[in-house]
Amino acid sequence: VRGGVLDLFPPGEEFPVRLDLFGDLIESIKYFDPTTQRSLGRKEEVVVLPVQEVLLEYDPEGLEERLFKRFKRFELSPDKESAYLRALETRHFLEPEEFWLPLAYAKPANLFDYLSQEEMILLFEPEKIQEEAEIFEEKLLLSWRKAREGKRVLVEPYESFLTREEYERYWPRAERKLLVYGLSRAEEGILNFEVRDHHQHVSLLKAEPKRAIETGLAYLKEALERGERVLLVTPQEKAIERLKSLLKRELSLSQIPEHKAPFQDLSLSDPLSLWQGELGRGFSWAELNLFIITEHELFGLRKPLSGRKRSLKDTFLRFEDLKPGDLVVHREHGIGRYQGLVSLELSGLEGEFLLIEYKDGDKLYLPVDKLNLLHKYVGLEGKEPPLDRLGGKSFEARKKKVEKAVAEVAQELLSLYAARKVSQGFAFTPGPLLRQLEATFPYEETPEQAAAIEETLADMQKPVPMDRLICGDVGYGKTEVALRAAALAIENRKQVAVLVPTTVLAEQHYRTFNERLAPLGVRIAVLSRMKTSRQQREILKKLAQGELDIVIGTHRLLSADVKFKDLGLLIIDEEHRFGVRHKEKLKQLKKNVDVLALSATPIPRTLQLSLLGIRDLSVITTPPRERLPVKTYLARFDEQVIKEAIERELARGGQVFFVHNRIKGIYALADWLKRLVPQARVAVAHGRTPPQQLEDIMVRFVRREIDVLVCTTIIESGLDIPSANTIIINRADRMGLAEIYQLRGRVGRSNVQAYAYLLVPSFSSLSEEAEKRLKALLQFSELGSGFKLAMSDLQIRGAGNLLGTFQSGHVAAVGYDLYLEILKRTIDEMKGQEPSLEIEPDVNLKVPAYFPSGYVPDVEQRLHLYRKLALAKEVEEIADLRLEIEDRFGPLPQEAENLLALSHLKILLRQLGVRKVDRRLKEVTLFFEPQTTVPERIFRRIARSNGINLRLLKGHQLRLQLSQDDILNALTGFLEKALSLAQKEKGVYLEDKPVASAEEK
Repeated sequence: VRGGVLDLFPPGEEFPVRLDLFGDLIESIKYFDPTTQRSLGRKEEVVVLPVQEVLLEYDPEGLEERLFKRFKRFELSPDKESAYLRALETRHFLEPEEFWLPLAYAKPANLFDYLSQEEMILLFEPEKIQEEAEIFEEKLLLSWRKAREGKRVLVEPYESFLTREEYERYWPRAERKLLVYGLSRAEEGILNFEVRDHHQHVSLLKAEPKRAIETGLAYLKEALERGERVLLVTPQEKAIERLKSLLKRELSLSQIPEHKAPFQDLSLSDPLSLWQGELGRGFSWAELNLFIITEHELFGLRKPLSGRKRSLKDTFLRFEDLKPGDLVVHREHGIGRYQGLVSLELSGLEGEFLLIEYKDGDKLYLPVDKLNLLHKYVGLEGKEPPLDRLGGKSFEARKKKVEKAVAEVAQELLSLYAARKVSQGFAFTPGPLLRQLEATFPYEETPEQAAAIEETLADMQKPVPMDRLICGDVGYGKTEVALRAAALAIENRKQVAVLVPTTVLAEQHYRTFNERLAPLGVRIAVLSRMKTSRQQREILKKLAQGELDIVIGTHRLLSADVKFKDLGLLIIDEEHRFGVRHKEKLKQLKKNVDVLALSATPIPRTLQLSLLGIRDLSVITTPPRERLPVKTYLARFDEQVIKEAIERELARGGQVFFVHNRIKGIYALADWLKRLVPQARVAVAHGRTPPQQLEDIMVRFVRREIDVLVCTTIIESGLDIPSANTIIINRADRMGLAEIYQLRGRVGRSNVQAYAYLLVPSFSSLSEEAEKRLKALLQFSELGSGFKLAMSDLQIRGAGNLLGTFQSGHVAAVGYDLYLEILKRTIDEMKGQEPSLEIEPDVNLKVPAYFPSGYVPDVEQRLHLYRKLALAKEVEEIADLRLEIEDRFGPLPQEAENLLALSHLKILLRQLGVRKVDRRLKEVTLFFEPQTTVPERIFRRIARSNGINLRLLKGHQLRLQLSQDDILNALTGFLEKALSLAQKEKGVYLEDKPVASAEEK
């Protein structure tokens, strides 16, 4: 809410909505973009749905009254009572929503209360519904009794759910009922439709995946020959053109019409038509002469929904997340503590300033138009640096030390890059194998993934060796990039080596590569210590003779006895996890072959941009669309909670991680879990487990021979185990945010809902810091500041992996943003680019320039806008910002107008090399940098034509006598004209004495 503007994001709408209010009257409704905050178009009406099924705000007094009555009735302990009250306050519940239903409403409604007698009710498989209802009722009563014994209930089971008798009473009331049975039934009143599915064809495809395209086309031909009208359905818009060209060519059809779902009119005369839409399965209906089939049924490809629109690219900790008490870095004064945004009156002028405290309580009041000089301090989590002294020399010394270290790392990167670009490599040529692999990809590529594939294949087609790094979280699609690159290499009769740090990852990659490439005739083997000596010798022999196309292995691949017939591509997963000795051997292996490195550690956007031109880098930050966020619960260590969490996961065929980060007591805990859940196969893994035994355990877990893995935080970051979807983290209060975030990321790798339970001994014993960390993790949004803090920590580690871990200390010395600024400047200079003058003009025009709190009430939003204005490099950015601000907050007050004009002016001053502007009444003095070239005669020409008195003074100064009252806009207009003319002419140095130009002479 901002004055008369209300922004809301109703469930069911694609975009949020902005309401402009005049009192109680809505003047306009507009959609807006949540990222840019800009309006997208007007709307006449909007339906605002509730955000959840149970609205706890519906009757707060009644809810509280009912809650305390239940406490007495069910004889809850004070500890349990406080846990429920705390859950209600924080809105983080361990129980499902329906638990709170009878507490939130005096008389809860059910589905049938919303249905009129005229509604059509369809019952699919009525007998099966009855059967499932009985099973559910049994489970419900069993878990309720257990919870009752542990004094953990506040509701009776049938207060949240209808009994079978209750809902069966509703059926007769419905006048229109349709019962749908799955099997043919010869009973009166039951109609049988002769509808067939494509089950037999799908089974045939599974039996012979290599002939998928051929078999699918033959199946279609048969349907067309029987005279059936074929509707082929695909969820992807991109697939329509691909399918159309294939079917026209193979089935000799001249015309194939396209349609979009929904399937409203099926009375089509075309023998074959393509439809874009979502359909689970197709069928053929002889009576209507209709044959509907999905692309995945026809060719054996499962096509889920395409990539999620939202990307996590820019989730690095933002400046507007700044809170009083946070550390900041000033480009000149160093590390200080931000104490808030304050209003001050200086020389009769009101303004806003950031108050920054330095060592010994020294204070710096930074004007809001100078926010570009300030960064939020981001170092590694848990390591806070001391404050600098205002005016001291230690920060400058640290900066110089960092600049030296950065120059070394940049020089190394540039040398490697340059050497590679002059080496002779192999230029690969794409062919049918690559096209076949593309056709069998079971998803639609996300835009970033498609770009990474395109960049990699383009690199491989050049006659210089490729050296590309692909960054992206586990499950974001890096392996597909590697698969495409491997297919291109094999197509050109070259061999591929896939190097991974552990046996577990080798097993995992082998499964993926085998699944995708073996059906296309590619020969693959895995080389690790899981193979016997005899098997290893056999693999090495085949490799040397060229009888193997791909070998996947651990550092065993770097041994002297490994010989390739013709290695063309080396794929390295998680290179930073290899030791120094292995890296030396890697250098030998990399010579003159194409190298593709994969990393699951996130890399910040700013670092990607810094490395442009010295490291070929592709980043995939968009998660697959079907991935669900992990549901996270904070709970006391409770036997029943743990038992239910494990049993629920095992019941759906999944696996569980139980993290206990103390080796002492880990085996006792595992024994306790075996007694608690006797049906579970439990194993233990920790840092002191012998390496071979540890790998064996992990391999067994990957192969699903273990149900519950009790382990320390050693769970591998690169592992992708889609069946592990519950993680229980014991003593979560002792762990760092980034650590918990990474652990939680081990589950939820597929489209199955994953759960994370953060266990603490008791809520009352939590330290303030631990509570803050855990609350940040429980934030509903993945984009909450807790998530961003963890991402910041991980991205710093990612930068360390990329630039060398020794750089982490230098990052901590000056803060992350300033470190990257230094890196970018160093790289630009080494690449021979002219360093731009770093000028921060000091402007004193004696005008109030800020956003009044009545205009932009929220401090975070004010900081965000101040920062955007201060960082603007082009005047077009200021114009854009003006439109955005007016769109969001309404017409600009005078102070805000001044601030935008001042930001515009500062851009011109930087371009002209002006470091200071002073004003006395209507007289303005510009102080230029000595090395700046200024077109003097142009200033004179504009001054003459605008009736402005102009004088050149000693010390590179220019004094203007302006006649207008609005000095700010008059000066901006004067400098804009000067700059515009200067682009056409070359200026001369502004000296102590005026220098006449050739023309004036």
